[in-house]
Parts: sequence; C-alpha cells; structure tokens
Amino acid sequence: MDSVNIVGSIDLTLLIFSAFVLFFIGLIVYLQRESRREGYPLEDEATGRVDTPGGVLSMGSPKTFKMPFGRPDITVPNGPRDTLDRPWKRTFRSPGAPYYPTGNPLVDGIGPAAWADRAKHTDLDGEGRNRIVPIGMAEHISVHTRDADPRGMTVIAADGAVAGKVVDLWVDRAEHVVRYLEIDTGTNKVLAPMAMSMVKGKKGEVEIDAINAADFAAAPVPMTPGQITFYEEERIVAYFGGGYLYANSARQEPLI
Repeated sequence: MDSVNIVGSIDLTLLIFSAFVLFFIGLIVYLQRESRREGYPLEDEATGRVDTPGGVLSMGSPKTFKMPFGRPDITVPNGPRDTLDRPWKRTFRSPGAPYYPTGNPLVDGIGPAAWADRAKHTDLDGEGRNRIVPIGMAEHISVHTRDADPRGMTVIAADGAVAGKVVDLWVDRAEHVVRYLEIDTGTNKVLAPMAMSMVKGKKGEVEIDAINAADFAAAPVPMTPGQITFYEEERIVAYFGGGYLYANSARQEPLI
C-alpha cells in the first residue's frame, strides 16, 4: 500500500509513527513519576546521601485516593519519610551488606520478622463490616462437623513445650476461612496465624513450630477486643514468621 503524501517528504505513516514514539516517551515519564509517590527520595546505603532524580522524572503532583465507607481519603505523598531509629546494624560498610538485629529479633522488624507500617484500621468486607472477627461474631460460619475443632486443644511450640490452649477462632467473613487461633498462654491471650499452625485432631494438639513456648506471651495483640487492624495483623504475622529464623540458634546456621 502506497503512503499518502501530505507535504513533501512527510506522509501519514511518518506522522503515525512519530505520534506513537511521543506517546511512548510520555508514558514512560508518567510511569516513572507515579512510581515515586512513596518510598522516595532515594538514599545511598553506604553514605546515607539523598539522591533523587529531578527534572522531568521528579515526583508528580499529590494524588488523593477516595476511601470507601466514610473513611478519610488518603493523599500521597503524605508526609515525612520513615526516620524511625531501627535496632539494626550492618555487618560491614558496603552497599548491599546484610543487616542483623541488635535487640529482640522477633520485633526488630528485620529479615523474616520485617513488617510495614500499615493502616491503623480494620479490613472491611463488602458490606462495611469488620472482615476478621471471632467466630462467635460471624453469622452462619462454623467448623465443619467432619473437621477437628481446634478450640480446647493444647498448643505445642517449636521447642516441644506447651505454649497454651486454643480458646477461640478468628475467621474471615469474606472468604469463610480461619485466619487466627486465639491462644490462652496462662498470662494473656494472643493470636497465632492459622497458616503457621497444624491441627492434629487425633492427638488433641495444635503444633505451631514458628516460635518457642516462652515467646508466645510476648506476641503482639490487638488493642481493641474483637477486632484487628491491618497494622496489628502485620505485626503478628511478622512476629511468628521471624521465629522460623530467630527462634533458636540452630535455625540461623546453614544445614551443611
């Protein structure tokens, strides 16, 4: 098919190609600007020097996200960077050097125990109700008669010791699954992720090999009875997840 000449050596094909190139360049610039809304400016690992590209690739104008169910809108970027003094140290001064915890590794927020500063409100289902609640607050949700009900079972920790007893189940209203086991440790009640638990119905036990029995009592707990926020979920999962590396010294060494 012959090209349609417009003026001299300029034809329709050239105009379409030029428009595509300009559009593609504009798309790249747009995506790069949008990617800088959170987590910027960049900081050099070794020196701490702030190094953020400016000019056309600088951060775009603030954007507001409309939240459902009357919750406050969120505008990003929305404030100062995370400047919290974390209890970490670098193994050696070089970019990419690994960090190690200097306090309680289950709460220091590093490695498998890392957590994000998520929203301080609860997750909601499609009807605006708290999504994760104790099973007694979830209508029409119950443990199937053919499944072992963990309530009343003894919890066995990573060190083989008894950590407590399961006293309640926290379920997801939207997906109808158990999310957390509520465990009475004898001194307080904590939530343990169901995904890290193994129910042994014939033995009447629940094995949670993420952390040792002595660590259960110090696990993060929800501040408000009967509900759990995004932030509290993050801290609980990080605490138990960190135990797979930090629960004992043997887990921190290579297998061979």
